[in-house]
Amino acid sequence: MKPKSKILIIAGSDSSGGAGIQADIKTVTALGGYAMTAVTAITAQNTTAVKSVVTIPPKEIEKQILFTCKDIKPDAIKIGMLNSPAIILSVIKALKKVKTKKIVLDPVMVAKGGFKLINDKAIRTLREKLITQTHLITPNIPEAEVFTKIKINSVEDMISAANILLKLGVKNILIKGGHRNSKVMSDIFLNKQELQIFKNKKIKTKNTHGTGCTLSSAIATFLGCGKTLNKSCELGIKYVNQSIRSNLNYGKGHGPINHLNSIKIKRNFK
Repeated sequence: MKPKSKILIIAGSDSSGGAGIQADIKTVTALGGYAMTAVTAITAQNTTAVKSVVTIPPKEIEKQILFTCKDIKPDAIKIGMLNSPAIILSVIKALKKVKTKKIVLDPVMVAKGGFKLINDKAIRTLREKLITQTHLITPNIPEAEVFTKIKINSVEDMISAANILLKLGVKNILIKGGHRNSKVMSDIFLNKQELQIFKNKKIKTKNTHGTGCTLSSAIATFLGCGKTLNKSCELGIKYVNQSIRSNLNYGKGHGPINHLNSIKIKRNFK
């Protein structure tokens, strides 16, 4: 099967394989895309905790992006963890040269176990410099609260937060509702033209490590295939929900989801 789209992933590594660039590669591949990478950080982590984070020098990240794209131009780009102002600025500089418009930003700030992945200066730089340069941002509720400085408890609060982000210059927003204590999970999509609420039954499980990384990569892959932004969000959410339902139950903490749920493997080997 020939890949349907070429996706550049700019993100940090997760040694446990459940989130970060490992989850991104699995997602893009499972959905029929070709994954390329620029690694921004190396983490030592498992399903229970993050042990350490080692940052890649900004110049090296910029080189990864430019040298890769010089040879194979991406149809879409997914951005994950950028844990310093210098890294964020180097990525912005590189993206201006690459000139790919379909950019999905997952503003990763805190790991599933609560470990803070980026500092306050980096958060300010994301808010002031990068979020307006992307096609779509996909914050969860805690991340949206940091960006908008409001408390989010309801769907109405999520819509208010999305409107604040619009006023800051963000083009399209998808706020993920998984952190709300509700039987129905609502994800809010908003731009200047429309509001759309994706509703799904919440799945009871602790194994949701990497869902944000997976969703943003899935959306980028569908965008790269030529689907509309709305349809890409809809299909991305569907893929993540299926992956959660068929979770692997690996590890002692917040386990990974099953990225291979979309693949039917022929068992021709004995």
